[in-house]
Amino acid sequence: MKVLVLTQYFWPESFRINEVVESLIAVGCQVTVLTGQPNYPQGKVFKGYRAFGFGSELHKTGYKIVRVPLAARGKAGAFGLIANYLSFVFSTSLIGPMLLKGQQFDIIFVYAPSPIIQAIGALLIGKIKKAKVVVWIQDLWPQSLEATGFVKNKFLLASVSSVVRWIYRKSDLLLVQSQAFSPSVQKMAGTTPVRYHPNPGEIAFASFDNSQTVALHLDDGFNVVFAGNLGTVQALDTVISAAQILLSYPEIKIILVGSGSLSAWLASEIQRRNISNVVMPGRFPVEAMPGILNQASALLVSLSKNPIMSQTVPSKIQVYLATGKPIIACLDGEGARIIEQAGAGLACEAENAPELAQRILTLYQLPKETLKEMGNAGLKFYESHFEPNTLAENLKKHFELVLTNK
Repeated sequence: MKVLVLTQYFWPESFRINEVVESLIAVGCQVTVLTGQPNYPQGKVFKGYRAFGFGSELHKTGYKIVRVPLAARGKAGAFGLIANYLSFVFSTSLIGPMLLKGQQFDIIFVYAPSPIIQAIGALLIGKIKKAKVVVWIQDLWPQSLEATGFVKNKFLLASVSSVVRWIYRKSDLLLVQSQAFSPSVQKMAGTTPVRYHPNPGEIAFASFDNSQTVALHLDDGFNVVFAGNLGTVQALDTVISAAQILLSYPEIKIILVGSGSLSAWLASEIQRRNISNVVMPGRFPVEAMPGILNQASALLVSLSKNPIMSQTVPSKIQVYLATGKPIIACLDGEGARIIEQAGAGLACEAENAPELAQRILTLYQLPKETLKEMGNAGLKFYESHFEPNTLAENLKKHFELVLTNK
């Protein structure tokens, strides 16, 4: 099976699709990747690449990566993001077919975190190549635009909704990363089938052992680690408010590993409020994360209180489950349901700082054996629901069903 993976974000940027490609190859697919010039998250094109360069390269593991021109996102201002999104759509639609001339594909597979409009190029290439188009939906549009406050104009939101509806109905199959996405997507998709396909965990966690060198050593005590983007939808003001409530328990520390649009605000707020139990060590490469998370007493995931966020499963949940550590989930809906179903930790209402503080304190006071049992339950759930090789086989089956029109 010849598969073209179309994604705006790809290696050397750190996204889950990188390992999904390798997993697809491992189950027998011939994969080519069509992507842009790497510039996430710093907003500057990576060294060795040019914003308006194009051509192909071989990944170190042997598959071809075809790159089209792309306007770097800059400092994530509105103009820079719009230029970034639209330039990729333009490049994949007009330049992509030329760079792929003479190559045939059975499946065009779109990895679709925001923006979903990147699928426009896939639909055009699919028509030219007479290939089926499968879109893996990571965010709900236009709902996520409204939830994050990026777009507030009702007319513009309605226009985006029309484009999304067109993309869904022109696709051959829609895959959703959260079961809670299905009703909203199916409503817009018409007769296009919608199926659940979750994000897998990261392969690196399965191969980590305690003998490996770690990039960050955590102090003794009860360390609650949050890892990932430090942005608006993560409700990190709730996290530091919970930390302030817990100041009388000096053994408890909250470690915010990562960077994002709120990094500077968080640092200044922690200093202003004299919250001594929150540490911000910065961002680390993805390969360093297993060694950091392995030292945690518990792992924290949080999201803002919003109907769209309650339908989303943050990809860090799969990562956390794979570590075999207890999890504290300060969020609503699908993400909290998974943690509770797995028996992997404790959940509380999104943006509720007193409840979050109480959940952290509850875990702190539990016997170590109970914490270990929670972690083991999470790992078992991960292996049965999110193991990468199993999900790659499932993804290949989705492709096969599309090709046989089932």
